[in-house]
Amino acid sequence: MKKKIVGTWCLSFVLLFLFQAQKPVEPVPTNEKVEALLAKMTLEEKVGQMAQVTLDVITKGKNEYVSDEPLQLDMAIVRKALLDYKIGSVLNTANNRARTVEKWQEIITQLQDVATKETRLKIPVIYGIDAIHGTTYTAGATFFPQQIAQAATWNRSLVKRGAEICAYETRASAIPWNFSPVLDLGRDPRFPRLWETFGEDVYLATEMGRQMIEGYEGKSNDVKNPVHVASTLKHFLGYQVPQSGKDRTPAFIPEIELRERHLPAFKAAIDAGAHSVMINSGLINGIPVHADPTILTKLLKEELGFKGVVVTDWKDIDNLYERDKVAATPKEAVKLAINAGIDMSMIPYNFRFCDYLIELVKEGEVPMTRIDDAVRRILTLKFDLGLFEKPVTNYKDYPEFGSKAFEQSAYQAAAEAITLLKNANNILPLKKNAKVLVTGPNANSMRALNGGWSYSWQGEKVNEFGEKYNTILEALQLKGGKENITFVQGIAYNDNGKYWEEKDINIEAAVKAAATVDYIVACVGENSYTEKPGDLHELTLSANQVALVKALSKTGKPVILVLNEGRPRLISAIERDVQGVVHLYLPGNFGGDAAADILYGNVNPSGKLPYTYPMFANTLVTYDHKPSEEQSKMQGVYDYESDFAIQYPFGFGLSYTTFEYSDLQVSKASVTPEEKMTISVTVKNTGTREGKEVIQLFISDLYASVTPDVKRLRGFEKISLKPGESQKVTFTIGARDIAFVGKDMQWTVEKGDYEINVATLKTKFSLTANKTFREGAPQL
Repeated sequence: MKKKIVGTWCLSFVLLFLFQAQKPVEPVPTNEKVEALLAKMTLEEKVGQMAQVTLDVITKGKNEYVSDEPLQLDMAIVRKALLDYKIGSVLNTANNRARTVEKWQEIITQLQDVATKETRLKIPVIYGIDAIHGTTYTAGATFFPQQIAQAATWNRSLVKRGAEICAYETRASAIPWNFSPVLDLGRDPRFPRLWETFGEDVYLATEMGRQMIEGYEGKSNDVKNPVHVASTLKHFLGYQVPQSGKDRTPAFIPEIELRERHLPAFKAAIDAGAHSVMINSGLINGIPVHADPTILTKLLKEELGFKGVVVTDWKDIDNLYERDKVAATPKEAVKLAINAGIDMSMIPYNFRFCDYLIELVKEGEVPMTRIDDAVRRILTLKFDLGLFEKPVTNYKDYPEFGSKAFEQSAYQAAAEAITLLKNANNILPLKKNAKVLVTGPNANSMRALNGGWSYSWQGEKVNEFGEKYNTILEALQLKGGKENITFVQGIAYNDNGKYWEEKDINIEAAVKAAATVDYIVACVGENSYTEKPGDLHELTLSANQVALVKALSKTGKPVILVLNEGRPRLISAIERDVQGVVHLYLPGNFGGDAAADILYGNVNPSGKLPYTYPMFANTLVTYDHKPSEEQSKMQGVYDYESDFAIQYPFGFGLSYTTFEYSDLQVSKASVTPEEKMTISVTVKNTGTREGKEVIQLFISDLYASVTPDVKRLRGFEKISLKPGESQKVTFTIGARDIAFVGKDMQWTVEKGDYEINVATLKTKFSLTANKTFREGAPQL
């Protein structure tokens, strides 16, 4: 009997054990993992997690920035950084040049081996990079057009696809954290980073920002997935509108303007789940943003509810002392920034930040609660990325890296970005077998096609890494036949000097060559640049390039102006002298191919301007200006006709076919603030070839308690139509979609009349009552 009882008990135990073994183990929530790890950390380990250094600091070489020596880590310095100072993050490339996926895996594996095998708590390093139009610092990566050109596509799916491919190839490079997208508004044509934005409009930037976040992070922000990366929203807040138009100089922005224009794209991206934010390197209203707790803590972390990592831009805590003079010592600069809400310092060249911050905590100048908040955010990001389970991805797991399919997507984005701005007497497309003179400094330059952040910071190494791709000249030779293309450059950029320097001026040779051709394609614009080195004093196209185009226009041959530039350089002195204007922006490695296809008519242009193209240096306006900025005549007083002059309007772009808009309808002539309404319009291709058209919905608030803008973009859709085909396009609009920021800093709509504008069609609707949308907006 005892044996039977014992046997039964043993069987039950075994069955229970097997049942428990088969029962799925519940995963430990990330917040519990973070809190458990945080509880084990010393002050020094916590501060180290808040520190980020650039790769040059821990590599070998006499002069890491310019050295061509093979890249190697200095393991003694690596151990000093990771073991002595407990550094938690590394960024950037070394020697200012792109690396292969094999080299990236080697370097990051060595770093992670030290971090995860030799440190006390085995916390992995998080590696970050600026991969802004492709994986910037990886040789062989697929380069898309820069953001401004992606905005010119007005194609959400292309923007999302570009971000997906960038994320895939960044992970193939063993890097999980991307410092992109830029959500600043490009509202000042003088600014050297305008081309890194989605243009001047709030709605367009917001929509494209959402697409890029989803492309980088995935639909559910599953950044642990090895084809996704954590995104970084740049540069919070109001970065690109300084008074001088020059980088990292003071801006003066009223709160109502910050909320109306600069905040919405960031808010939408935060709501979309973006994991990190990088801060504006400049000053707003006299206060450096890196030292402003009202913006960093009250607005970003409290009002917007941002739970991710707040990282500085390059050396910007030091700048509080060295440049902006709000801190009397480097140590005080650390105190100001961390207490303001900074979580991670992009130091990037030394370890003194760690020493200062440890001292400040011990002295009671920075509370431990602030340290714990920062480290909690950083550890959460590392857990979210799956770095504790798999600190390094393997390039061999990414067979599509640099694939033809990826390249085709990049080409498609370039082709849809290119914008036809002028086509007098249908001079374009070029006739097959016509004789063409190709001239200008941008005609045979891969560097100019890509712009900055391309294989190196300023893009000066593009010609070294991009030799296999086609310049505009090379693509035209392939499409039109070498025997039909004459190349006389006329002007060249000095690629060993400043971005604006030119050399080999020989305009006479170009004029002479024009005698034997049917067309002249003048490729002008800018060489590559970014950030402070890209500042300018004169927005007009260079004097040499203006002289070249003027001289060519006097030959009597039709001139097609091809613009390849990061910002809209003024062309009013020559625009009337040319028959065609084609805007490439910065289209990337496949921009030459796309340009040739459009010039020869193989592709129908469908790009639209994402900014207002200015005519004169003293009329730098945006489309969404106030009525007083566009006065024509004040009867009986003054003539104001000269106060508003632009070269081409926001949203403008021609096609080789024609489109007709009709039947603009509103579902309700009068709506309450709680109701939605639909706005529809029919678009027909009335031309002879298939084409893509962007339907743009503008709405004007005719009267308001705060002077309204003349109009605002409230919707857009890009469609493709065959000849004779028509399509009805419908938008759904609610009161919040047409709201403005009122005097109380709350989003508001007011009773009254509104005008709808689609192409040349107009109609009206009325709102029956006022409504304020209480979204928790304390005054800044």
